[in-house]
Amino acid sequence: MAKLTVPITAEDHVQGPEDADVTVVEYGDYECPHCGRAYPIVQQVQKKFGEQLRFAFRNFPLGQMHPHAEAAAEVAEFAGVHGKFWEMHDQLFENQEHLGEGLFLALAKELRLSTSAMRQALEQKTFQTRVRADFTSGIQSGVNGTPTFFINGLRHNGSFDFDALVSAIQQAMIAARRA
Repeated sequence: MAKLTVPITAEDHVQGPEDADVTVVEYGDYECPHCGRAYPIVQQVQKKFGEQLRFAFRNFPLGQMHPHAEAAAEVAEFAGVHGKFWEMHDQLFENQEHLGEGLFLALAKELRLSTSAMRQALEQKTFQTRVRADFTSGIQSGVNGTPTFFINGLRHNGSFDFDALVSAIQQAMIAARRA
């Protein structure tokens, strides 16, 4: 079974307590329709487990298939340096069918971020290195598609539907308590 080779660091975008029973890491692509379907499921899973769950999102844009994925990831990272990563993350998934510069600028404005600074960051590829670091960490961990989930460091090879994720997380909780 594949393992997460790059542990969560302060650079990661994380929700939930550091001492949660279970940590889930998702490698995702904002333009991937499967990630779009997984997005509300992950929210339901987070709601179900509350403080028992820590969730991290890492960028894995599949640029050859999804032409807006890399820019969307860079937009999320731009928002992140202004303390608005999760707000942008959510808006990108909730408006997935409209990804592109027009949406990026509208979302930046909605989140009270500088549209000119964001445009400049995209033009200069300011956050490309950060996005590529996530992508590389995914490759190192055996990620070859999106979404890919790791639960307590082990790749989840099952479905990402609600019941499958809940079951896998519950099993990880049991295993963690035995350890």
